[in-house]
Amino acid sequence: MQIKKTYKDVNPQLLYDEIRDAILKQGVTLGKAKMETYSSPSDSSTYISRGTLTFKPQKSNEEDPECIRAHIVGSGQGETKVIIDTVDKIFPPEKVLALLEELDFIFNTYEIK
Repeated sequence: MQIKKTYKDVNPQLLYDEIRDAILKQGVTLGKAKMETYSSPSDSSTYISRGTLTFKPQKSNEEDPECIRAHIVGSGQGETKVIIDTVDKIFPPEKVLALLEELDFIFNTYEIK
């Protein structure tokens, strides 16, 4: 399943942290986590952030496939976009729904629909 959301005026680092914590509550372990910041080509005082999070089942080996991957790109002054990819066989729809409910509770007023 793929979830796409766009938020206005949300700090990408805050969104990154909230997504990480909300997914961890669903009983998975953090695989890789990376957050990078880039200066805007038109204005060196404006920054764009890019974050990537991967998660694996709680009891997994290094070779096991990831069950969730989240990508976050944006800036605190403008839009921040999120794509969350899940593997239904490993991360069931009821956990996806619980994740979405938590994110909507926190960020619903900032979401561009």
